[in-house]
Amino acid sequence: MTRPHLAAVVEDAWHVQLDRLLRRRDWSNRIIAHTGYGSPEFVRVFCRVLLGPPSVPLDAEEPFDPTYGGMRSPFRRRRGWRSFLTVPGLHVPLTITVGGREFHGRSDRSGHVDVTFRDHGLTPGWHDVTITCEQAEPTAAQVFIVDPEVRHGLISDIDDTVISTSLPRILIAAWNTFVLNEGARKVVEGMAPLYRDVLAAHPGAPVFYVSTGAWNTAPTLTRFLAAHGYPAGPLLLTDWGPTNTGWFRSGQEHKRRSLHRLARDFPQIQWLLVGDDGQHDVAIYSEFAEARPELVDAILIRQLSAAEQVLSHGFPVSTEELTGGRRAPREVQMFSAPDGYGLMRLLRNAGKLELPTVPQPAND
Repeated sequence: MTRPHLAAVVEDAWHVQLDRLLRRRDWSNRIIAHTGYGSPEFVRVFCRVLLGPPSVPLDAEEPFDPTYGGMRSPFRRRRGWRSFLTVPGLHVPLTITVGGREFHGRSDRSGHVDVTFRDHGLTPGWHDVTITCEQAEPTAAQVFIVDPEVRHGLISDIDDTVISTSLPRILIAAWNTFVLNEGARKVVEGMAPLYRDVLAAHPGAPVFYVSTGAWNTAPTLTRFLAAHGYPAGPLLLTDWGPTNTGWFRSGQEHKRRSLHRLARDFPQIQWLLVGDDGQHDVAIYSEFAEARPELVDAILIRQLSAAEQVLSHGFPVSTEELTGGRRAPREVQMFSAPDGYGLMRLLRNAGKLELPTVPQPAND
């Protein structure tokens, strides 16, 4: 077994001391629930345990205010850095009630919980599971159980695919992540209608949002997606900060692992893979399609503008044009357009997005 990276050792020591100090000041556990998923055979539950002061609710627990589209909601003015000034609950035992059955888990060194259970007894569709731990209020987390008869699904990138972020240039990334408030984030035109049409064409299809972003931003992203009409679905994000092997984990490897895990979890599903040409989505999706062509329905790539390309990696053209990167195998179609409306037209012209016909009432 390799020795942990020095950065991880220092972070763990800091968190242990901070945990002891704050618990002596009557800080207690709080549970932040994330959307999970599963099938009739298994269920995967996500959440995070944080420490909070007495009688002060966590920001993530504040409900969305629909007044004027949420423009008066407090979170619209909340700066991004608040999501990262958190104290994890270390190695906290939890009880997770799924379909009347109790399962047990434990938070990791960053307070995250990612546990998989079998024999849960849930039927296909949306369900609530209850997560409890010492000193914390019981918290409901949603899970989506995929029907084994479903044959289509959608996997979407987030940054520059559904949200225009101009990542990952370091200064711009820091500004977007830590300084801008949630209401200042921009939506990519047409992507939400595209996703809704895909689900209308394939009822019961699961939607997964896979990103290299940190779990700290999950409440922000969930609110953003809901406010702009994106279909609900699990977020598959990464940890923030040092790992046992380095200062940061590889975002590309996280995406690769997530794709292959979903392929193993749902071997009957053909996936529509959606990303952008600003960084590595084309290469990662093409690599996956080459390894598992029977599981890929099509690849959709949102083309960044020349200005977005410059902000993304310093050149006015995509990284694939610069490097001559890997392309999808011939048996897998790849479509490219500047926004969701363009991708929608291409899919319809290719016969891959046929909406169900609504029966017309008979004339008297």
